[in-house]
Amino acid sequence: MKTKRLVLVFIALAASLVAFAQNENLTLAISAADEANNEKLKAYIWKRKSDVSVDGQVKLTTITEFSFDDQGKLQAKLVDAESSVEQKRGIRGKMQQNAVDDKAEYVQKALELSVAYTFMTKGQLMDFFSKATVTESGETLEATAADVYVKGDKLTLLIDKKTNLYVKKTFSSLLGKDPVSGEINYEKFSSGINHGTTTVLDMPAQKMKINAVNQDYTQRVK
Repeated sequence: MKTKRLVLVFIALAASLVAFAQNENLTLAISAADEANNEKLKAYIWKRKSDVSVDGQVKLTTITEFSFDDQGKLQAKLVDAESSVEQKRGIRGKMQQNAVDDKAEYVQKALELSVAYTFMTKGQLMDFFSKATVTESGETLEATAADVYVKGDKLTLLIDKKTNLYVKKTFSSLLGKDPVSGEINYEKFSSGINHGTTTVLDMPAQKMKINAVNQDYTQRVK
């Protein structure tokens, strides 16, 4: 009986080690593919147009420009924020503008949160896959883990098995104390470079939803 238990423990341990090795190899493959893809993406500048809806009506549109600096870090610059709400005069108009500015700042923080889930470092991916549950379905892999950046958040990656590049990411997280859920979709250029196309964020505490589109991808002039 004791020998049988030892055999079962050994089998469980061996299975655990195999699963760990498989996850580690998968992490390295996905990280390498992502790093190589981002190196190519560094040659581009692009804009993100974000339509912000409150109670189902678009109230604010922001334009943010993205590029990588000389150290390879992603830089985001807000270049325009336009409210669709009719501007009032005098003190009420100033108060209204302050409210718009506050909303714009909140929106930028929410979008910055989505960027953190969009562009993950090798170390962050290693940590993610160390606790992720991975399943296969057709041509894709699905990996899900919790407590990725903050306690209680959750991230799911949908990955193309042929290229090890992202197809979609979904996450639930917190902005301060406010719950945020998001979906990030990817497509490829004709050259094969993978890039984010759309981001949808839902913030029920603010009755707010953001529909963001990455556009105007242009290569840097050397």
